[in-house]
Amino acid sequence: MTNNVGNADKVVRVIVGLGVLSLFFVLDGVQRYVAVIGLVPLFTAASGYCPLYTVLGVNTCARKP
Repeated sequence: MTNNVGNADKVVRVIVGLGVLSLFFVLDGVQRYVAVIGLVPLFTAASGYCPLYTVLGVNTCARKP
């Protein structure tokens, strides 16, 4: 499992993940548990690996010399 998520991509994932996760406190009823989807971008940012990027052949990491 190699890293395929770059630094700028990680920042965007953290912001989006926290934004979606914050819906947990705004929504009512069963709908609030949809906000748990916000954990996915947070996990991929923390690990530096995105399985979807592997399938699509995308790599946003900086190239090593």
